[in-house]
Amino acid sequence: MAYVYILKCSDNTLYTGWTLDLTRRVCEHNGGNKGSKFTRARRPVKLCYVEEFDDKISAMKREAEIKKLTRPKKLELVNAFSNIDKYL
Repeated sequence: MAYVYILKCSDNTLYTGWTLDLTRRVCEHNGGNKGSKFTRARRPVKLCYVEEFDDKISAMKREAEIKKLTRPKKLELVNAFSNIDKYL
């Protein structure tokens, strides 16, 4: 299983990424040196959106699509997502 996720950073910016291990990756963003350079400067981060995929290629393609969206469109995705408790 692969995941595309959006994090809300402490300064209210949004970060989009993909991973094969969602729990591990969110923990990396919130601590240590393995989080992205972007999120290291904006901790803590909060998981606010997730999509599941059967393979990493599909997840990577979707990540690229989401990264091209405007901030208001990303916020529409986040606000419409109601299943976050499944991933926390």
